[in-house]
Amino acid sequence: MKGLFITFEGTEGCGKSTQIKLLAEHLKAIGHRVRLLREPGGTPIGEEIRHTLKHSPHNGAMTAEAELLLMNASRAQLVREIIRPALAAGEIILCDRFYDSTVAYQGYGRELDLDKVKAVIEFAVGETKPNLTFFLHVSQELSEQRQRDRQTSLPLELQRDRFEEADRKFFERVAHGYGVIADSEPQRVKFIDGAQPVECVCAEIWQTVQPILPKVGRW
Repeated sequence: MKGLFITFEGTEGCGKSTQIKLLAEHLKAIGHRVRLLREPGGTPIGEEIRHTLKHSPHNGAMTAEAELLLMNASRAQLVREIIRPALAAGEIILCDRFYDSTVAYQGYGRELDLDKVKAVIEFAVGETKPNLTFFLHVSQELSEQRQRDRQTSLPLELQRDRFEEADRKFFERVAHGYGVIADSEPQRVKFIDGAQPVECVCAEIWQTVQPILPKVGRW
């Protein structure tokens, strides 16, 4: 693998999207080739799956098992269609969520069997795994407030998000799952307080990313 694969994780409203854009701008400004992706989605097939999972008016009866498989169907397509070729070409990939989200949301949040969840993930991604993952943590109260604030700026067709309809206990389990992941892989997963001012979070991310940039060179 010639490129660099960086993922951003966290519960709703943790600031991932903002920080990904800021990091991408910084990297591009110093000459790196950067590709921004999101999950579920990132390919035409994946974006259709994303709509089914999150915004479709017909997804109310979706089971946790179907959710797990759809997430990883989108991921399998993204890995093979976009991620592997981009890494082989030496690009830096910044992805808004990847398989840690599935462990946290479908494993811990939906309480599916973790071994089965990880087996499905392994089938979808194979050896394609992030070099570095940022886990942006915010309190449940702040997460809920940011979700409410965000709703007013979204197009009507995106205002309903099936995941955001889950109860507080679900998101508490998700946050716990992320904590377990971060504790189990401290070399890859970097915990960041997402409640800090945007510029402080950005600086902390850059401090972690900058030392590993020579591994992919400069163009």
